[in-house]
Amino acid sequence: MLIYKLGKGSREKVQQFMTITGASEKVALQALKASDWHLEGAFDFFYSQPQISAANTRRLEEMYNKYKEPDADMIMVEGVSQLCNDLHVDPQDIVMLVISWHMKAATMCEFTRQEFIGGLQSIGVDSIEKLREKLPSLRAELKDDHKFREIYNFTFNWAREKGQKSLSLETAIGMWQLLFAERQWPLLDHWCEFLQVRHNKTISRDTWTQLLEFVKSIDPQLSNYDEEGAWPYLIDEFVEYLIENGFVQRK
Repeated sequence: MLIYKLGKGSREKVQQFMTITGASEKVALQALKASDWHLEGAFDFFYSQPQISAANTRRLEEMYNKYKEPDADMIMVEGVSQLCNDLHVDPQDIVMLVISWHMKAATMCEFTRQEFIGGLQSIGVDSIEKLREKLPSLRAELKDDHKFREIYNFTFNWAREKGQKSLSLETAIGMWQLLFAERQWPLLDHWCEFLQVRHNKTISRDTWTQLLEFVKSIDPQLSNYDEEGAWPYLIDEFVEYLIENGFVQRK
């Protein structure tokens, strides 16, 4: 099957797939056909095939050794900063969170050898240039509801300090601002202000998890908010705060 026999839409998908993955036309056709011509599914298929996406382990070891600490088998703050410089991204760029999620990193600003090499293999790259080329598709993963939820839930453990069960308020607010900027939640600024004025304590996993459900299911005017619902007390207090201060007008 040759690409010129395909319709325009299919040809564009093949070209887009080849551009993002660096795969051959044959491999692109194989992945797209296997996913019924859904691009997202084709990417998942491609990266799940070890014979297709196995990255050069030696080159990954060289990459890891470039960024790891001189006296420790770990990439830490300085190495992550250098990695960001080489990728031409700000360390605060949300794409670094997506990369950390792919690496299954346990701690912010740290990568073990296994996390770094295994993560880049799962992404399907074996050089800084290929990773840089992959940044647009990594960003695009945030638009997928399922992946956004996984990344959101991953962030709680990743961002908290070692040995702590909760997130510091400052860190939680920073992470929410980063994540919900992607979703353009209209109540984000009010939520952060409420926490600083009324709460000023650490954030529990339950609050972290339930806030995403609140954002996804409750409209910004609270028209479908149920006072008898099983929301954490902090979210109930937030709703009261919004109404008391006239930020929303409930019918």
